[in-house]
Amino acid sequence: MTSQIKTMLLLGLLTGLLMLLGGAMGGRTGLFFAFGLAMVMNVGSYWYSDKIVLRMYKAQPLSPGDAPHIHRVVEEMAAKAGIPKPRIVLIPQDAPNAFATGRNPENAVVAVTRGIVRMLDPNELKGVLGHELGHIANRDILIQTIAAVLAGAIVFIANMLQWTAIFGGFSRDDDEGGSPLAALLMAFLAPVAATLIQMAISRSREYLADATGARLSDPLALAGALSKLDSASRQVPLEGNPVTENLFIVNPFSGRRAASLFATHPPIEDRIARLRAMAQER
Repeated sequence: MTSQIKTMLLLGLLTGLLMLLGGAMGGRTGLFFAFGLAMVMNVGSYWYSDKIVLRMYKAQPLSPGDAPHIHRVVEEMAAKAGIPKPRIVLIPQDAPNAFATGRNPENAVVAVTRGIVRMLDPNELKGVLGHELGHIANRDILIQTIAAVLAGAIVFIANMLQWTAIFGGFSRDDDEGGSPLAALLMAFLAPVAATLIQMAISRSREYLADATGARLSDPLALAGALSKLDSASRQVPLEGNPVTENLFIVNPFSGRRAASLFATHPPIEDRIARLRAMAQER
């Protein structure tokens, strides 16, 4: 519940930031145009991003005959979570990791790497799969898309505002006088703020998926899996695009880690501590 409330508050902050920039531009026409363009771009990615990312990582269907244990536990936990069983695919890489994608539970896919299947024991792998099913059940992809729409609109409007302020075209519909310097400062700071809020939403959804995964499986097994995956990801980084970092259960590009303020994942230590606390409450 705390993660859900935090997510709604952060989405509210993004909306407020968007409206603030719209007011700075002076009038609704520019705001609606920018928001509409960002909506078209991000809705398109919402419908096709799963196909793009699966193709990017050369994902291959994983049949029940090749991985009966994975299919069995996914089917059991999906039923427990009240969602259809997602498709399961294998990424042919030795870096241990996993992610879920798809625009809704009916079109969801769980992807696991060759490395994670080899490294984790059955209980730990079940915990990871429970985490990914948690993302699907909690409709995190939809929430992330809404955040992306708002953040995209903010960046677009901020870029327009930068050029308007630089070339002296800044104005307001009201009688109030607008400050070009203030508008320019807002135009530079707003995208940074939007990025930070978007990252915070991503971290909040990771905590929520951990909690859901713990209910579907064993919190201690998931905690053990996270510890192993975090350590292994530093030694065997994934071959891929850092833009997809937020999809995975742990940061797959730890060797290129940015400042924690811009991290898409919560600290592993915090996630493990929460899971251990859940185990004690059982």
